[in-house]
Parts: sequence; C-alpha cells; structure tokens
Amino acid sequence: MPYVTGPEQHSRPAGPEDMPQNEQTTSSVIDIADLPARAGHTLGQSSWHHITQDEVDTFARLTGDEQWIHVDPVRSASGPFATTVAHGYFTLSLSTVFLYEVVTVRGAGLILNYGSDRVRFPAPVRVGSRVRALIALPAVKTLAGGFQTTYRLTYEVEGQVKPGCVADILFHYYVDVPGGSGGTRA
Repeated sequence: MPYVTGPEQHSRPAGPEDMPQNEQTTSSVIDIADLPARAGHTLGQSSWHHITQDEVDTFARLTGDEQWIHVDPVRSASGPFATTVAHGYFTLSLSTVFLYEVVTVRGAGLILNYGSDRVRFPAPVRVGSRVRALIALPAVKTLAGGFQTTYRLTYEVEGQVKPGCVADILFHYYVDVPGGSGGTRA
C-alpha cells in the first residue's frame, strides 16, 4: 500500500523555529481510524526533560559504553564539549517517553514499537541541559488490521540552535491483536 501524506509535510526536519514558543506541553488524541487523516501534521510538543549525570552513568553501565565524554566530568571539562554529554542512543531512547506523553491513539488493541528508519544526532546533548521533542506524523501506511505510523521527533536542546536528535520512529497500531485470542499459532 502507498504511504498517505498530508499537506503539511516538509522537505526538511522540524527544527527549533517550528517549536511552539511556550513551555506548555501539547498533545493529540487520535482514533485509530483517523490516523491517515493526520498524516503530514505536527501532533504536539513534549515537556522538558532534564538530562542528569546519573541517567547518563546508568545508561553507560547498562550498555557498556563508558567513554570518558559521557562518564568523566573532570576530564570532559577540558574536552570538546566542556562537560559530559549524553549518549546519542540515550537521547534516542527518550522517544517513547516523549511519544507516550504527546500522542494517544484510541481504539488500538495492540501497539508495537516497530523500530526506526532515520536517526541523526546533529548536536551534543550536554549533561545538565533540558530537551523536549516536537512530534510530527509525516506518513501513515495501511497494514492488515491496522496502520504503520512514521513519527518524526525533533529533539530541541534548550539554548541550542541545532537539535540534539532527529529521528523517524515507526509504530504499528492494530485494532485487534493479530493471531486472535492470544494463543500460539500452529
């Protein structure tokens, strides 16, 4: 099936200039059947999330990526970012936090995070900074029993011109649970 796109689709990712100029969270509640009609629209903006050294240290420990630019504030003070920075994948992992805050799809019996298509980290996310996401819905594809959405998240870092992350995240929404009653298929 072809992608459904809407009139507000841009050839560039949303950036800080597209963010609502206030501190308020904005959100969308969408019935599953109305997803195609929302393609091409901005859905909302998350609240600010403060990036802490504890979060970065925990992520480093869990992933084994304990590079000094993430976990050594003393050494990082004289490094390229003048402080420790969050891992790109830690920043990306906030996508579900931001998505669930901003977007509610009613009528879905099953929601699956299907992955990501395009992910970029244009600027560092320094420890101590605040980030939030502007969430758009560039495309919706029809699936058997539901839809695949492509959400574009643009992570604004307070006080920075460039975003810390721009990512296309794919979700599957099904009206009913595929496979019926939840049992296994033979």
